[in-house]
Amino acid sequence: MNFPLYFSRKIAFSKDNKNNLSRVIIFIGRLSVAIGIIVSLITVSTGFGSKKAIKERLADFGGHVTVKSTRSNSSYNTSIVDTDGLNLKAINNLKLVSSTQKYATVTGIMRNKHSFAGIILKGVGKDFDSLRFKKFLVAGRTPKFTEIGYNNEVVISQKIANDLHLKVNDSIITVFSKNDQKQPIYRKFAVSGIYKTDIKMIDDQFVLGDINQVRKILNMDKNQFGGIDIFFKDVNDSEKENSDIDKLIGYKNYAEKAVDKFPQIADWISIFDVNIALIIAIMLIVVIINIIMVLLILIIERTNSIGLLKTLGATNGQIRATFINYTLIIMVPGLLFGNLIGVGLLLLQKFFGIIKLNPDNYYVSVVPVDLNPVPIIAISVGILAVSALALIIPSYLISKISPVKAIKYS
Repeated sequence: MNFPLYFSRKIAFSKDNKNNLSRVIIFIGRLSVAIGIIVSLITVSTGFGSKKAIKERLADFGGHVTVKSTRSNSSYNTSIVDTDGLNLKAINNLKLVSSTQKYATVTGIMRNKHSFAGIILKGVGKDFDSLRFKKFLVAGRTPKFTEIGYNNEVVISQKIANDLHLKVNDSIITVFSKNDQKQPIYRKFAVSGIYKTDIKMIDDQFVLGDINQVRKILNMDKNQFGGIDIFFKDVNDSEKENSDIDKLIGYKNYAEKAVDKFPQIADWISIFDVNIALIIAIMLIVVIINIIMVLLILIIERTNSIGLLKTLGATNGQIRATFINYTLIIMVPGLLFGNLIGVGLLLLQKFFGIIKLNPDNYYVSVVPVDLNPVPIIAISVGILAVSALALIIPSYLISKISPVKAIKYS
């Protein structure tokens, strides 16, 4: 029989615990554990959820990875992708790749009697993934791009629509200019749909249109394009397939991940890791301090029991193990209630979106939640394991207790 575990369970569940002086401190210890679990769960789930949501929005709009020409510069007028060494069929056959789409971009100005807006016209073709884009639509529809002739329908962002007082089926004049042409180029587009991604850098600028319109403006041939958006089956797969993609795009092109297109967003996402680690560390310290306090009070309160156990032949190690087990058993209700409350709050947020955010600052309009069971379980197991280790040193106070004095003054 494991004596320390058996005895710790006996004293933990004995009826006299309900009336002794330690019940308040035990309650405080359990409460601190529950609060630590709740705060840690919310921090991890919302932190990881925000990272994932931002990455997915960036990727679903412009590809998890984008292939561009090495001749590309800071201009949004795309350079032509070199097809020498580019094996698009092999890229589509990669196990983690879901689909690809060609595109080309050109800058312009949309204007009407109300106002004007600088835009980036992203031309897409018949391989455009309209189903993936559908989640962003707030009004209207996505045009059907066939690459036959010239489609004058476009999808604009809600921000541009508000600035220019546009709605679905309205027309808008857009002006384009090229360095080698003195006269500007005018195009009249019809608004077929309005989208919203909550990513400010996208919503402020991008307009979706026909790739043939962009080809004509930039004097590109009908088979040329400015880039390839590569979509993966999962947002995390882009980290795994990069090396394979690099081998299939040719030496005159390069692959760029979605987050890398917007350095300010990449910096924002990296902050989540620091914040998550910092908050969990603080919560862990608070829980450990409270649990150590519980252990010390239990030792002081049960000094006579310790003396009696020593008199009956129990070793210091057995008694220390007994009180460590006792303290960990006390933590269990705190762990259970903390997980129930924490997961419950996260489920409410996930399904009802109670807490809203300003997308201009946070790139999402609702606090996203990622209920991955691995970190949820790891938090509880980690707190138990770290607490068990932290209790070893203060438990050595037991070895200082003299059995004669303990029994004499009991």
